[in-house]
Amino acid sequence: MSTDLVFGYHAVRGALGRDPEQVVAVWLDRQRRDKRSRELVGLAAGAGVTVSWVTRAEMDALAGDAVHQGMLARVQVRAALQEPDLEDLLDRLQTPPLLLALDGVTDPHNLGACLRSADAAGVHAVIAPRDRAAGLSPVVRKVASGATETVPFVQVTNLARTLDALRRRGIWVLGAAGEGDAVHFDADMAGALALVLGAEGDGLRRLTRERCDQLIAIPMCGQVESLNVSVAAGVLLFEAVRQRRLS
Repeated sequence: MSTDLVFGYHAVRGALGRDPEQVVAVWLDRQRRDKRSRELVGLAAGAGVTVSWVTRAEMDALAGDAVHQGMLARVQVRAALQEPDLEDLLDRLQTPPLLLALDGVTDPHNLGACLRSADAAGVHAVIAPRDRAAGLSPVVRKVASGATETVPFVQVTNLARTLDALRRRGIWVLGAAGEGDAVHFDADMAGALALVLGAEGDGLRRLTRERCDQLIAIPMCGQVESLNVSVAAGVLLFEAVRQRRLS
């Protein structure tokens, strides 16, 4: 298992509170002696993790360009899964799958936010292309606030081919597009479902659209034409949660 840096209060606290055995080391800014720092020190002590108090310059050198809030941890991280892992995951499920597929989302902040929403909605896996798309990174892990370790993230070589495989399993594939032929409230999301959202600005690619069983739209009542992909993911996922609870 490889290691990576996580930074910021929520990410470090999440790592220490959720999987303390995966935390290798913690660094804190020696100028911070506040409640949050004391909390992390207590969590680290309980997990037997060494805390190093360092200068702001040393912290900046460790974190690079990241906004670290004076808090860093090195943790053992789970690598992205691949197509065979997705097949195994689906074979083991005892409930209808709820999947989120992201078609070329390149902004790590958006990927992290999508993973966080996916965790909250109980998504079984997030699927994304391996190329020309954001992968797991320290920025993604920070924004996701622990969801990178709880939601399986699957990188695939060919998203269109993966969607074909999901459809053969009987999973209903819904694509989000402004020109969708139905609003999301009217779409059937109660069963086995894969929601597919496109990249920032470009939306779904043609081959991805062609693999969708239906294109749906979120009704926009204001002046803006579309939502940020992570916001749209949250809207659609929790509509799916609502329908699944009623079924």
